[in-house]
Amino acid sequence: MGVAVPHGGAQLKRTLGLKDLVAYGMAYIAPMAPLTTFGFVWDASGGLIALAYLLGAICMYFTAQSYATLSNEVQSAGSVYGFARHSLGEVPGFVAGWLILLDYLLIPALVFLIMSVGLQILVPGLDRALCLVLLVAVSLGINWFGVAVTTRVSMVSVVLQFTVMFGLLALALFALAQGKGAGTLTAAPFFDNSAFDVGKVFTATSICVLSFLGFDAISTLAEEVKDNDRRLVGRAILLVLFICATLFVVTTWVLGNLMPGVAIKDASAAIYELTAAQIGPWVALLLAWVIAVMVGLTNALPMQVGVSRVLFAMSRDRQLPTLFARLHRRHGTPHVALVLSTLLSLGIALVMRERIDTLASFVNFGALTAFVLLHLSVLVKLGIKGRSRRWFAHWLVPIVGIAVVLTVLDGMDIHALTMGSAWLVIGLIYGLYLRSKGRVGLSV
Repeated sequence: MGVAVPHGGAQLKRTLGLKDLVAYGMAYIAPMAPLTTFGFVWDASGGLIALAYLLGAICMYFTAQSYATLSNEVQSAGSVYGFARHSLGEVPGFVAGWLILLDYLLIPALVFLIMSVGLQILVPGLDRALCLVLLVAVSLGINWFGVAVTTRVSMVSVVLQFTVMFGLLALALFALAQGKGAGTLTAAPFFDNSAFDVGKVFTATSICVLSFLGFDAISTLAEEVKDNDRRLVGRAILLVLFICATLFVVTTWVLGNLMPGVAIKDASAAIYELTAAQIGPWVALLLAWVIAVMVGLTNALPMQVGVSRVLFAMSRDRQLPTLFARLHRRHGTPHVALVLSTLLSLGIALVMRERIDTLASFVNFGALTAFVLLHLSVLVKLGIKGRSRRWFAHWLVPIVGIAVVLTVLDGMDIHALTMGSAWLVIGLIYGLYLRSKGRVGLSV
């Protein structure tokens, strides 16, 4: 039997259906996500960009399956925090929340920075700090009116992004047919003997994981699903991952075949340099506008929602200051958590505005280490304690999932591992402090 949310705490409004959850997850991931990190993954993989995305999708499948499994058991806001808390206990639950917070706080900052790169291509000399502040103000204003409004905006964004992506693929295929790049679709972006390096591929995969992060954020809306339908969250998670995995692998395969003969000067602007050289400057200009304005703004909306729900859940459980658990009287949003987390993300974006690649790696540390605790939650709660005979979902998936995540972590940038480990240690110390003060007990 599933675990309900705390009865004594504040409750979120139940207004979302499957369509809303899928739109939210797709907007969080962003169908155009591979374009924003194209240059980084291309360089890290040695050109095997489609292989890196395929491995990233496989890695995320096991994690998505574990999320779907636990979403049927624990109906609580807070994502992996809520799952680990009810499955592994007090301190592990807090650590899981602490780790996923790192992911959720940093991703909006990364999106703001990616948007600023596009805007500076469009308007040379534009002040990056001013651009970041304006974007944050607009996205915060939309989220203030509740998740139902956010999902409507997200739905429009997703449709427009798919339209642009299909148009880009058509233009890229036409360019290949005209003899540009490899001149045809080859298997080179998947495998090339001269370029294959296991270490490089897994390093690139750790960056690709960033493009898939978002399906997990759907679980933060578990308390806002219509009719308390436990199946909707799991179905939405797997559906979003399947759609995005297919789109990402196909896109990087086609664009990877356009790369021969193109020398990239700036990895953060690689997609603009590639399309300008092989398709036309007008395509690069169009992509810059779409990524800078539409993707930058609408992608940040669900990210702010996700982090505010994690802060809300942890505060309601007395893991963080209680002000984060306050809900807006009219709109039902955790407005204090929303404002403070957004300001923190803005501050991070301003500090890291010249280190986008380092920030991207740092983001993944929080997500991947939290995923390990997610898989352990399935294994311990359902496999070991529940003595389950569902060998695939409750035993094989979490075990393989842990192995895959640890492999990807092993290929991560050393600076990201160092900073991430420091964040983990701080979380452990704070979690033990909370336990000593009696502030980690469950009230279900």
